[in-house]
Amino acid sequence: MATPTSRNAATLAATLLTATVALYIALVAFGNITDFGTNQQFVRHVLAMDTTFKDDDLMWRAVTSKGLQDAAYVVIIAWETLAALVLGCGTWLWVRRDDERARRFSTYGLLMLMVLFGAGFIAIGGEWFSMWQSKDWNGLEAATRVFLLSGVVLVVVQLTGDRSAT
Repeated sequence: MATPTSRNAATLAATLLTATVALYIALVAFGNITDFGTNQQFVRHVLAMDTTFKDDDLMWRAVTSKGLQDAAYVVIIAWETLAALVLGCGTWLWVRRDDERARRFSTYGLLMLMVLFGAGFIAIGGEWFSMWQSKDWNGLEAATRVFLLSGVVLVVVQLTGDRSAT
C-alpha cells in the first residue's frame, strides 16, 4: 500500500477520473433501468436493422425476435451495472490509498466499458448490424465518446503504476 507521501498528481487524477466514469456509467445503468423503454427501442431497432439501407446481402443478420432483442438489452444493462460497481470499488480503493488494488479494479471496470462500447456498440452494432446506416438509431458517436473516455482514463490509471520495477 502506498504511503501518504508517495501520492502524486497522477494518483489524484486516477482517483477523480475513475470516480467520474463510475458515476457516468452508474447513471447510464440507472437510466436504462428506470426508463427501460427508451433504450429498449434503440436496441430493438439496431438489432432489427429496420432503419438501415435494407441491403439483401446484409439483412440476414437482423434479429427480429423481441425476446432476443430484450435479452440483449438486459445483458447490456447488467454489464453496465457491474462495470459501475467495479469502478465504484476502484474509486473507493483509490480513496483508501490501496493503489495496487485500486489500479486493478479500475482497469477491469474500464476494460469492461471498452469491450461493451468498442466491441459491442461500435463493432457489433455499428458494423455487423449496420447501425452506421441509420439516421434515427445511430449510437456510434456516443459509443465512441465513452470508448475514448474510458481509454484515456485507463492510460492515466496505468501511469500510477510502480515504474521502478521496469
